[in-house]
Amino acid sequence: MTKAIFSKDHKHIVEQLKKARIEAGFDQVTVAKLLKKTQSHVSKIEAGQRNLDVVELKQLAHIYKKQLDYFIN
Repeated sequence: MTKAIFSKDHKHIVEQLKKARIEAGFDQVTVAKLLKKTQSHVSKIEAGQRNLDVVELKQLAHIYKKQLDYFIN
C-alpha cells in the first residue's frame, strides 16, 4: 500500500490547490502571508512534499474562494 502523501488522491488535491491559487491571482508569498506561514510551507504543499490537514485545506479553500469539494472530487 502506498503512503497517502504519494497517493493519486493527494496528487489531485495538490494539483487543484496550485490551480486554485493561480486562478485567484495569488503568488505563494501572498498565500503564505494569509496563512501566517512561510512561502516554503506553501511551496512544499504544492510540491506534494507536505500533507495537509482538514483545517488547513479549509483555510486554503476560503482564501481561494472555492468549495472543499473542488479539491477532493
